[in-house]
Amino acid sequence: MKRICMWMMLCGLLVCAVQAREKQRLTSPDGRLDITVDCAGQLSYQVAWNGKQVLTPSSLAMTTDDGKVWGQNPSLKRAERRSVKGSVPSPFYRALALEECYNALTLHFKGGYSVEFRAYNDGVAYRFASTEKKPYHVLEERVEYRFPGDRTASVPYVKVGKDGDFGSQFFNSFENEYVTAPLSALNAQRLMFLPLVVDAGEGVKVCLTESHLEDYPGLYLKAEPDAHALSGVFAPYPKQLKQGGHNNLQQLVTERESYIARVDAPRSFPWRIAVITGDDRDLAASSLSYLLAAPCRLEDISWIKPGKVAWEWWNDWNLEGVDFRTGVNNATYKAYIDFASANGIEYVILDEGWAVNKKADLMQVVDEIDLKELLAYADSCGVGIILWAGYHAFNRDMEQVCRHYAAMGVKGFKVDFMDRDDQQMTAFNYRAAAMCAKYKLLLDLHGTHKPAGLNRTYPNVLNFEGVNGLEQMKWSPASLDQVKYDVMIPFIRQVAGPMDYTQGAMRNAARGSYSPCNSEPMSQGTRCRQLALYVVLESPLNMLCDAPSNYQREQECTEFIAAIPTVWDETRVLAAEMGKYIVTARRKGDVWYIGGITDWESRKLEIDLGFLPAGKACRAELFTDGVNAHRKGTDYRKSIQSLSADGRLTVELQPGGGFAAKIQTGAAD
Repeated sequence: MKRICMWMMLCGLLVCAVQAREKQRLTSPDGRLDITVDCAGQLSYQVAWNGKQVLTPSSLAMTTDDGKVWGQNPSLKRAERRSVKGSVPSPFYRALALEECYNALTLHFKGGYSVEFRAYNDGVAYRFASTEKKPYHVLEERVEYRFPGDRTASVPYVKVGKDGDFGSQFFNSFENEYVTAPLSALNAQRLMFLPLVVDAGEGVKVCLTESHLEDYPGLYLKAEPDAHALSGVFAPYPKQLKQGGHNNLQQLVTERESYIARVDAPRSFPWRIAVITGDDRDLAASSLSYLLAAPCRLEDISWIKPGKVAWEWWNDWNLEGVDFRTGVNNATYKAYIDFASANGIEYVILDEGWAVNKKADLMQVVDEIDLKELLAYADSCGVGIILWAGYHAFNRDMEQVCRHYAAMGVKGFKVDFMDRDDQQMTAFNYRAAAMCAKYKLLLDLHGTHKPAGLNRTYPNVLNFEGVNGLEQMKWSPASLDQVKYDVMIPFIRQVAGPMDYTQGAMRNAARGSYSPCNSEPMSQGTRCRQLALYVVLESPLNMLCDAPSNYQREQECTEFIAAIPTVWDETRVLAAEMGKYIVTARRKGDVWYIGGITDWESRKLEIDLGFLPAGKACRAELFTDGVNAHRKGTDYRKSIQSLSADGRLTVELQPGGGFAAKIQTGAAD
């Protein structure tokens, strides 16, 4: 009898040991987030926030062409744990440095692969890594996000292609409004690009994105309505390409391989991120995409100069009161340079048109432009020149282009119309960043996907599009609700990093007054909304989209915009509700800026000023919506107030409105 009891006890201990080995648990430093990883059968994980189930068991796997399926019947060799607490420099982002605090669990499996999980206070992430030295192809990566019920999601669908034909949807600009609907009502035949947000209920939101997207295809998600789940889809590797697309400046994929990625050395793969917070302010303030990126690869970043840009394309080179015909010519660009110089604006962009059209050759400059003369003039005025470049024209002879124009004095490139995120294109982004850095050139990746950490690895890449920005107001019908979109992107797209939204319109349309116009475009919402967007949105290379003529008529607003920094020492989200409003405060030195925007509802906001230095008088320059801004969007009021840390700032926002304030600490009335 004693032997039987002892045998049963040993069996019980063995079962417990096996179960302990099969299940691994990881919690966030503050204890609110709890990850359980199940290594039995199919590798999966689930997440709880404050005891509330947020993600139900969601599997992960990677299939290679040598017959291996990582994550299927995994055999765990060892588990390693570590905790990290410190800071990460972020000189051209939302703060000088970002706090980094997480617990990590790395599971090493037989077969030469591992999976690392991290738990931060505001989210979880995981990634595969491989020690395999022989080349192989990744056929498929399984990514799942399963939810415990029919949660509501806010998602951006791919605009192009046929429903159900994902191959036709991979070539897209990563621009669209958000559709908000239950998981069960999402279109399972159309891909969604990242980031996107799922409302987990009870104030908890989950923002899904990725980081360190290097030499690997970007993640799309598709709905599984019956399962209350989202699953991953990746663009296969290009097999055949042809030149074409916009002005012959793109590479169009005509045939794809049966695999999604080529791998020829040991490597780690992109991070799959779920930002999870119970406060919309924390969602808008999350920096996980930056923190999970590869560290900076540049030894010297002293030459990188962020700033604002006078931009001609949005306003259609449309000047008035001049004695020359405006357009792509030296006289027009000298006028933009004069405007930039007079207002302390660091750069002027020569957008599409300066190079001969449809040649995809950046060495062919149109006859109307004398680039050498223009660069000399800009330099004499203390203004830098940035050149627009179509993707294929830039890619086909990248080093010659960078070397030639850097030697001429060009400060950077705005590269456009990539419109893909397969492995070939994400590799291009890193290669372009490295090449531009070699020649001390800034890079603005327009026509591309979300940042996904590249701005940390190569901080000369100051900006990215992947946003349904203000350029849409040149042609979109009134059915496009840009005001609603503006109060969504700080909680979704901006979680992934800075964006080339291109704000600054001086023609501002109250509700019902907007209409598209290519040569004299306008914004939806009020003037103060446009001012506030320079604070609410993150953009180290930030456009002034309107014409110098319009800014010169509105010099009070122009001076305010021109003084706003584009990188910050500190950022705080003071008040926020996704889809309704947001108020953000940012500090540079001893000056604070506050910006707030609302949806089409008027709001009265009381802002706690406890972030200001105690015991100091603060002088505030305040721009607020005028009492008639609901009818005339350009109506605003400027005032000077005295503020202190023990007080509150009360502002009234008109429908589609906003406010902006510049607060100088230590200054009296």
